[in-house]
Amino acid sequence: MDKNLLLAILNDWNFWEKDQVTGIKRVTYLVRLKKIINSEQVIIITGARRAGKSFLMRQLAKDLIAQGVNKKDILIVNFEDPRFIKLDSGTLEDIDQFYVKHFNITGAPYIFLDEIQEVKDWEKWVKIRQEFKKAKIIISGSNAHLLSHELGTALTGRHLDLLVYPLSFKEFVNFQKETGVAETSDQKSFQQYLEFGGFPKVFFEDSKKELLLTYFQDVVNRDVVKRYRVRKTEGLKSLINFYFSNFSNLISFSSAAKFLGLTTDTVIKFSQYFSNAYLVFFLKKFSFKVKEQDRSPQKIYLNDPGLINAVGFKFSDNIGRLLENVVFLELLRRKSANMDKTNLFYYQDSQKREVDFVWQEGKTVKELIQVAADLHNLKTREREIKTLGKAMSQFGLKHGLILTQDSEEEIKVGQKIITVKPVYQWLVEDRIMNYGV
Repeated sequence: MDKNLLLAILNDWNFWEKDQVTGIKRVTYLVRLKKIINSEQVIIITGARRAGKSFLMRQLAKDLIAQGVNKKDILIVNFEDPRFIKLDSGTLEDIDQFYVKHFNITGAPYIFLDEIQEVKDWEKWVKIRQEFKKAKIIISGSNAHLLSHELGTALTGRHLDLLVYPLSFKEFVNFQKETGVAETSDQKSFQQYLEFGGFPKVFFEDSKKELLLTYFQDVVNRDVVKRYRVRKTEGLKSLINFYFSNFSNLISFSSAAKFLGLTTDTVIKFSQYFSNAYLVFFLKKFSFKVKEQDRSPQKIYLNDPGLINAVGFKFSDNIGRLLENVVFLELLRRKSANMDKTNLFYYQDSQKREVDFVWQEGKTVKELIQVAADLHNLKTREREIKTLGKAMSQFGLKHGLILTQDSEEEIKVGQKIITVKPVYQWLVEDRIMNYGV
């Protein structure tokens, strides 16, 4: 590769000659990164496309410089730069040799490799650098399967992972405050969050829906169709539209296949592609029997409320399902922050009565969470309280939680207490885990 072109590319992405745009700090993620940055492990930052991984890497680099690290001891390479024609382990070696020689690097620099899945055989190069301690390596990627497969074979036990999601509601409110556009209440801010979601760049754009549609097309076409070389895309696109129409609902792969005229194997394969791209999440039924978990229908959730609205669903049409999806995403964030010491399921008893979320730690159920748009309708109120109360009795819990759009109260059911609170209040709580006690 031409050295002048390579230097121009690297100058554009690094702090060597100019400040880089780093955006508003994602403090929660930065705190966790700073705790592990000086470990001898490769740090892996994963998450959906446009969730903010690149900005987070630049924020970490800027903090390192502020702490005294020489700018030239930090190398950032963005492999989505179209000026890179060929991307393989040889390209990585060329970049590294040029960088070391150009700046006369003698120690172990910080090397940030952004969207690493674009580089063929990258894991071999990273493994050698890691084994010989030639650099502190931080990489990012937008595909769970590729990273886990390649890291599993090349870097077993040698990496630490950080999963980045679009903005939580708490981060969304902070972005509003940082930009001086905060609403008069969390409730009003939450309505905006429900409509436009948490992708960082969307927050700043006027044409939010158009940008969200572009994100959706990019994930489907680049992270799924192109990545997995899907030649006939009609079935794949029918399936993702089906999932966007049925989010927060129970589905089985066989029933989806029958409805769409596809084979069950095809639906399973395509569903895994969407999951690997962090576009669709599948929640299993709670059971102490693994076979029952695997055989039962799963609940479908999507990665951002704004994306749901942009692709076709209008949040005013079924606010309950959208609230449930938002709660699910927040539970994933809290699970990740809790170092994955917990498991998340939905619960359904023998009479098909359902509790939306079950928190399990070890073999113990710690919390049951129900989501309902409101409890004003007497029939709905009785159903939600009765279902949650029976499940609490089964698992020996004295406290339960119902999250709603705007209701707030405390309900006593015998010796049990059910706390009812608005989703937006629960979303800004400081506790990593909320066990309802």
